[in-house]
Amino acid sequence: MDEQCTGERVRIDKWLWAARFFKTRSMASQAVAGGHVHVNGLRQKPSRLIGCGDELRIRRGEHEFVVIVQAVSSKRGPASTARLLYEETEESIMAREKVRQQKKLVRFEQFPPLKKPNKRDRRLIRNFTRKTR
Repeated sequence: MDEQCTGERVRIDKWLWAARFFKTRSMASQAVAGGHVHVNGLRQKPSRLIGCGDELRIRRGEHEFVVIVQAVSSKRGPASTARLLYEETEESIMAREKVRQQKKLVRFEQFPPLKKPNKRDRRLIRNFTRKTR
């Protein structure tokens, strides 16, 4: 961790990369430019400087994280150190847990096939899905 809350500011794409929300800095930059990251409720550019106390809404796929910046860093470190850079809000944690539970229930209701399709079954499936003229 480079700095605690000393008024230091860092680019948002660097911070997202250092906090391990995105695997590469270019992915973080694309997410910010694409509107998947909002700072204090507003859409920002990747070059926007953030500091301690800023609220970030980060949407990654189906999940949305609402975090408060606790420290800034422009260097990527271990996950244990990256976790100290932010604090996720209780509402965000509960919303993600709710979505996870709903997906689990949907998965539970779907039954996988009992066996692998044989040659005849594959032929029937192929004929069924083939477009007719």
